[in-house]
Amino acid sequence: MNNSFLSKFTPREPKFFPLLRKMADVMLTASDLMIECVQNYSHESSIDYYKKIKEQEREGDRLSNMIFDELNTTFITPFDREDINALAGRLDDVIDHINSCAKRIVLYNPKYMPKQSSDLANLIRESSICIGKAVDELDALKKRPTNAKKYCSSLHDIENKADDVYENFIIHLFEEEKDGIEIIKVKEIMYELEKATDSAEYVGKIIKTIIVKYA
Repeated sequence: MNNSFLSKFTPREPKFFPLLRKMADVMLTASDLMIECVQNYSHESSIDYYKKIKEQEREGDRLSNMIFDELNTTFITPFDREDINALAGRLDDVIDHINSCAKRIVLYNPKYMPKQSSDLANLIRESSICIGKAVDELDALKKRPTNAKKYCSSLHDIENKADDVYENFIIHLFEEEKDGIEIIKVKEIMYELEKATDSAEYVGKIIKTIIVKYA
């Protein structure tokens, strides 16, 4: 008997929804810290922000591991186990990219942080808010799938904006920055921010898959 058949007779565990929501909240907190880090940049302050972001990254890992453990001990899940695990993994990826960016800022100690770093960090924050709202809709997909679809579309739009910001940044970086080492430093930092928005969009793709299966 498959999962969908059994679910007609057995209560489904709702515990995954609050855990996924907590991961979205961790992502939002990490993105807020990243915004502050790049807007108030100094090497000394970046060390403090990295420590705070690292705490959020560890919390994201803890929640992701909890979800994995629950999947192994729960008989009936609200959605396919693979989809829940993939969703948690991609949420963790976003947090990891934010942490990786903060780590690079500390290690590379760039002379400055470009304005576009704040733009990308704010787009990550927008993605975090969208993901939180989409996750809130997961337990009501059969009743109202439209809201979740809307948030997934927003994640796609945000990622497109992030691509534009990053591409324009690269163009101006090679035109204006003459220090080759500085180019490498800032480009690597900005790349991690852009990858965070890519992972956030992929969260939307996984939620779309869930919608197709269950809405």
